[in-house]
Amino acid sequence: MSAIALGDNVSIEVKSQYQAEQSDPESNRFVFAYHITITNHNEQPVQLMSRRWLIVDGDQKTQEVEGEGVVGEQPVIAPDDSYSYTSGAVLATSVGSMQGHYNMRTDDGEEFITPISPFTLAQPNSLH
Repeated sequence: MSAIALGDNVSIEVKSQYQAEQSDPESNRFVFAYHITITNHNEQPVQLMSRRWLIVDGDQKTQEVEGEGVVGEQPVIAPDDSYSYTSGAVLATSVGSMQGHYNMRTDDGEEFITPISPFTLAQPNSLH
């Protein structure tokens, strides 16, 4: 099985939400939560080893975030099973975006990348 096929068989669903209670717009602090569900459509378990994010704010300032696992875990996702987690990002603008990928590995040690399509972070009513 090719690395592309493995990555194509893992789906990523993202929902983002503005966190008004943690944000301070007057200080250019906009906090967003994002909830991610990763579903493994492969015939074997896969483990999420690390992540890489590219976060871009409304002024086109970028942050790169890389690290092991997600929220302190390196979950193993069984075939046709899902893993969900919630994390967050802080921007200096009311609108931004995130995209990236997960580095994953099969039980037999084959490594592959699962891309995460760009998604929007936006304070309500900031996009028209």
